[in-house]
Amino acid sequence: MIDIVAKLGTWNWLILAVVLMGIETFAPGVFMLWLGIAALIVGLLSFFIVSSWQSQFLVFAVLSLAMVPLWRHFARRNEAPTDKPFLNRRAEGLVGREFTLDKPILDGIGTVKIDDTIWRVSGADAPAGSRVKVVQADGASLRVGPA
Repeated sequence: MIDIVAKLGTWNWLILAVVLMGIETFAPGVFMLWLGIAALIVGLLSFFIVSSWQSQFLVFAVLSLAMVPLWRHFARRNEAPTDKPFLNRRAEGLVGREFTLDKPILDGIGTVKIDDTIWRVSGADAPAGSRVKVVQADGASLRVGPA
């Protein structure tokens, strides 16, 4: 098996690059792409620099370990601002807003109707119709205080 790898030389890296990038198209996550680019770089380097397969594997390993964290660093830094910061975090968008209790808060639990949704709220006991302010979002439950 090692003889086959040694005989293929540059082409095994280029084939590996295509396979890894192909996997990325079927299972996107931008992880295999960088491994494919590392294999492509090793393949291109092996056209110009004759080295043993062990050193090529070492260069591939180093490039793979360096490229993934490097990509994550730049991807986080270049996140585009959005006009909908609470998309998929709807409860967090309610913090600081005031609402009227739909059902009283008894033993720390009550409900409030917001638009077309009934939210479970927790806080100090209060009668129905009281104004409350959302102070914290905890999953699908809201922590409220007096308005």
